[in-house]
Amino acid sequence: MENVDSYLSIRNLNKSFGKFLALDDVSIDISPGEFVCFLGPSGCGKTTLLRCIAGLEVQSSGTIIQNSEIISGLPTSERDFGIVFQSYALFPNLSCFQNISYGLENLGWDKKDVTKRVEGLLSLVGLSDHSAKYPSQLSGGEQQRVALARAIATSPNLLLLDEPLSALDAKVRVHLRQELKNFHRRLGLTTIMVTHDQEEALSIADRIFVMDSGKIMQSGPPEDIYANSKNPFVANFIGMTNFIEGKVINKDVIKIDNKNIDFVGHSFTKGTKVLVAARPECIQLNEKNNKNKFDGTVVDVEFLGSFLRIYLETSIMPNQRLIVDKPMIGDFDKSIAVGDVVGFTMSPTHLNVYECDK
Repeated sequence: MENVDSYLSIRNLNKSFGKFLALDDVSIDISPGEFVCFLGPSGCGKTTLLRCIAGLEVQSSGTIIQNSEIISGLPTSERDFGIVFQSYALFPNLSCFQNISYGLENLGWDKKDVTKRVEGLLSLVGLSDHSAKYPSQLSGGEQQRVALARAIATSPNLLLLDEPLSALDAKVRVHLRQELKNFHRRLGLTTIMVTHDQEEALSIADRIFVMDSGKIMQSGPPEDIYANSKNPFVANFIGMTNFIEGKVINKDVIKIDNKNIDFVGHSFTKGTKVLVAARPECIQLNEKNNKNKFDGTVVDVEFLGSFLRIYLETSIMPNQRLIVDKPMIGDFDKSIAVGDVVGFTMSPTHLNVYECDK
């Protein structure tokens, strides 16, 4: 049943390619004006889901409802959306102006109206001086802006972005994701972006749908996905996480490496084997007089600008290194060196716990 407050509703969507199930009973609701990201590893189904929304793939079963209209059976040409592809798909033989005006001319717009609309869009994306240039004369970031302007030229109510920043270098990508965010604020278009980049999704989306094996693993605001990941896959995919094996002693205590530590909020029964998830930035070094204190040996230190990434060998993770991120304050911190034995603590309020094999 459609959510009355949603602009786009997807119900029990399945898509198979032969025996391969690319989408497995996907149901989501997207509100008007929302910016959402479909996030997941390669092959998780995120692009297939986007293509089904656009009508570029036909779902095997299920329903897609846009603005209270069932569009599942409509051809692409009759759906209300604009799309930016990963490769931008600009016409190489057409200028920026001609690329953007292409759809408007196909709709029979008057020449004066086309000129006014395209000039306005070129101004919006900061390319007024590039009207006569061809795609080969533009940088990757400029091509992306032309593709974005073309996608919204016909004033669609839904904007689809298929990995629009992945072909750009790191600095340009950071700059353009901020531009995308500001662009969305100005226009208020309902927007869906596909990405495999966790940082990109966390920084730009109102809501994230984390996908794996054709299923929605978790959805919610970025801060909730990061801090309250529902399962080890999400915790590991969104950012970096240390997984530590333990056993439940009671509702407030988990045993790790023969030491009881405080934990708040789990619902597992006594004796349950669990994975305790600790983010690197939530582990403190050299804390004293703390019940949750452990020791480890520094085996590597990486300087990453605003913080140090410290790798520890410790008995609580016998087969992996524990990762700790320590903020850089002032001059380079030389107090941590390879070979040092350091104490570290894990705050109970910053830990998540999952049942093993779940």
